[in-house]
Amino acid sequence: MFKSSNYLYLKRNLNPKNLFAHWKNDLISGFIVAIVALPLALGFAIASGAPPETGLYTAIITGIIASLLGGSSVQVTGPTGAMAVILIDIVNQYGLDKIFLISLLAGLIQLTFGILRLGSLAKYIPYSVLSGFTNGIAIVIFFSQLNNFLGLELKGENNFLNRLIGIISHINEINIYALGLGILSLFILIFWRKINKKIPPSIIVLIIAVLIIEFFKFPIKTVGAIPQSLPIFQGVPFWNDFSMIQKLMSAAMAIAALGSIESLLSALAADSMTPEEKHHSNQELIGQGLGNIIISFFGGIPGTGAIARTAVNIKSGAKTRLSGIFHGLFLLIFVIFLTPLVSKIPLTVLSAILMYSAYNMFEWESITFLRKTATSDLLVMLITILITVFFDLILAVQIGLLMAGIIFIKHMSDPHLIRMDNERTAKSGISDEISKQIAIYRMEGPLFFGAIGQFMNLLENLPDVKNVILRMRFINQMDASAIIALKNINTELKKRNIRLILTTLRKEVKTKLIKSGILDEIKEENCFNSTQEALENIAHIPHIERNY
Repeated sequence: MFKSSNYLYLKRNLNPKNLFAHWKNDLISGFIVAIVALPLALGFAIASGAPPETGLYTAIITGIIASLLGGSSVQVTGPTGAMAVILIDIVNQYGLDKIFLISLLAGLIQLTFGILRLGSLAKYIPYSVLSGFTNGIAIVIFFSQLNNFLGLELKGENNFLNRLIGIISHINEINIYALGLGILSLFILIFWRKINKKIPPSIIVLIIAVLIIEFFKFPIKTVGAIPQSLPIFQGVPFWNDFSMIQKLMSAAMAIAALGSIESLLSALAADSMTPEEKHHSNQELIGQGLGNIIISFFGGIPGTGAIARTAVNIKSGAKTRLSGIFHGLFLLIFVIFLTPLVSKIPLTVLSAILMYSAYNMFEWESITFLRKTATSDLLVMLITILITVFFDLILAVQIGLLMAGIIFIKHMSDPHLIRMDNERTAKSGISDEISKQIAIYRMEGPLFFGAIGQFMNLLENLPDVKNVILRMRFINQMDASAIIALKNINTELKKRNIRLILTTLRKEVKTKLIKSGILDEIKEENCFNSTQEALENIAHIPHIERNY
């Protein structure tokens, strides 16, 4: 099976005839994406608490490996804002040197996810949760950049509120030159598209910023020295200390989960922009896992599929996975030949680029959409945002999924038990006197633990009758909780001298009731193939086949 899916997928996509069929388009798109990725790789590395060159190394190595062996032909991989949000906490807690081991462990976990074919599980994450943590990440990224944007040099704070309070308390220390250059950068980023849509605004911002720094010598903090060399093999991260691996495993699992979800979401977004080809989710996890394993040997931070860069890649004309490989190679050329210029990029400009990206990342339309369509989903999204911003991203996803699950159970439980009026008994030909002694309930959908409350309501609100008919034609599943609840109802009705009748039982449901022994208690003579047959039995009318 592995050979028939992952192997054949790669074999088809790595066929030289297919791979180089559009190499000119891929070369151009790879160059454009590299220009866009350069400041983002630097900025997200700094936002992660790591040296700027680690972001470039990650974009180069994971970009090439994941493009070559991943499950999407146009996906672009590298450092991202979501990863930066979680990495800064890990760096502060464990130190930068442990990031490389965590990257290795996370890559192995992702590789395992892909081999076990768990990639398809991402589609079961509700839109409200996905939108919530995406928007929460955007808010965290935006406000985390205020420090450098304002030219402040405050110690990094893990907590969102502490970080914001620290900035406010040092507002009088703002570097006016950095603030001015940051505002100019934002202005260009916002309005450049009205002047030229082909040249990425980020490259214009970087060129203008470096020229201003060189010409005016403003006292603004820059990226600083970057090694002008290829990524150097650092060796296998020190991992023979099993107690340390245990300590770091939860962080590695968080990185692996976040990286997998973000990569698969990016691949899904790419699918919507390239309808002619769909991604292979399990192969994508394998490619991302291998990328993070290899980058750990070269002193880089974990990478993941990047939605914004993937979109730029597609819009620039990318056709095959060669574009992502070219993107990595161009970044490698920039590192070798352009690091003297890159080192002069002001941090306030990188912050402006990241703040602008965060603004575009925020799904403004999702709030309006959910407000109009599903208030409960809007609540899930807002709570996920708040927990992401003020507490922790992984906790936010967990609570968001829990809330979404509870709401789903509530929705599934609502329509299960519906009281029918006397119109049915009137049509059956039985007398009004007998009709008043009968209560008919129609049951629908899968019957599981979430519907137990409705069973209890049946007993509490039951009218003064001698017969209760449960029409079960539309019940296709029953779990143990529902079966026990049905048993309790039958016991309670017997105490009240009320007969419980089941009609139109499906074969699979009846089999479960027989195996559980509940049908022996209800008794076979209280089960009928149709509601009409049950009504005639109550009225002692000989059964005649009818068309209603």
